[in-house]
Amino acid sequence: MSDKSSSSKNWRPATLAIHGTGRLPKAHHAVSTPIMHTSNYYFDTAGEVEDFMREKGRGRVIREHEYARYGNPTQQECERKLAALEGAEKAVLYSSGMASVLLAIMTFMKPKGHIIFTGDCYRQTRDFAVNFLGKFGIEYSIVDPTADAIGAAIRPETNIIFTESPTNPYLRVLDIPAIVKVARQRNILTIIDATLATPYNIRPLDLGVDVVIHSATKYLGGHNDLMAGVALGSAALMTDLYKMQRMIGATPGPLTCFLLERGLKTFGMRMEHHNRAGLAVAQMLEAHPMIEKVWHPGLPSHPDHKIGMEQMTGFGSVISFLVKGGNAETRKFIDALELFLITPSLGGSESLVTQMSTMSFFDYPEEYRKSIGMVDNLVRLALGLEDVDDLIEDLKQALDRI
Repeated sequence: MSDKSSSSKNWRPATLAIHGTGRLPKAHHAVSTPIMHTSNYYFDTAGEVEDFMREKGRGRVIREHEYARYGNPTQQECERKLAALEGAEKAVLYSSGMASVLLAIMTFMKPKGHIIFTGDCYRQTRDFAVNFLGKFGIEYSIVDPTADAIGAAIRPETNIIFTESPTNPYLRVLDIPAIVKVARQRNILTIIDATLATPYNIRPLDLGVDVVIHSATKYLGGHNDLMAGVALGSAALMTDLYKMQRMIGATPGPLTCFLLERGLKTFGMRMEHHNRAGLAVAQMLEAHPMIEKVWHPGLPSHPDHKIGMEQMTGFGSVISFLVKGGNAETRKFIDALELFLITPSLGGSESLVTQMSTMSFFDYPEEYRKSIGMVDNLVRLALGLEDVDDLIEDLKQALDRI
């Protein structure tokens, strides 16, 4: 069975998620990729080891696997499909989304360098910048998630721009071409965490971004049953990331890779549902008298709606909003929900709800929480795959309890 990659150039995301760039041989002619549960791979002779090591030192690969920390066949097949889905030359899978974020930064940061992060980013990404970059002699700036703010923060020593699009939890959508333009003028590497967008709704590499990161735990896996992350980009950049990954050992296990690849088979259908449900629920909430404000890029009221319409094909199913009232009213609303589970994460089959000030930022001082927008009545929904009418009815009955 041959690789039919030449025929795949016009395949759409749902097809790419299943087949990658084409069919490749699998053990015993299996349809699904087998789970290769082994920690190491043997050589037949001592001479074979010598040949392998010599050619490896020359950058040549004469066999693909030697030790599971360096990768396994199940992982390799999953990476191939993710790369095809994102339009990347290569993908590197990690044991979690944060492993992909931190190792990308650590791989490309430079001594006495400067990294720009955008605000309204994932809490752990912010904490890494605040608490750890200084130990490496790296300075950082956290700026508003706009191209103008990023451009104004650039210094001579800046070598990385790290952002999310959309951001979390206010779903700000960045003008990616504008950021890429200023970064290329100054020879700055661009890294974008596009977890909330997914390759179904935007492909930042097509817009000139250098490295794209996803928490595969979320929409890519899609079933709230695995932990994984992925970085994607050119073969040259991914080779550097792979070297760091194999040293650190942040390699996903074969069962995780199997579950992730299985999740990709329904990725297209799931994203169609997520996009429809997200917009329908956002519209309902915006019209409800007990809701003060809603953030969803599909709404014309969102500050980045125009940018989103130009860059994205859909907006996913994460919605943030303010409940009218304070902490008591917000908790009463959340406790009255029947279909939403109180837990972090997003992009899975079950709908989730988070009160941001307590779930993700409880250990921050109250004044600091407020300064970064984490007020007590801020709620984030991550819609699952339930019937959208049932979700809307559940939200309405819970709002009626306030």
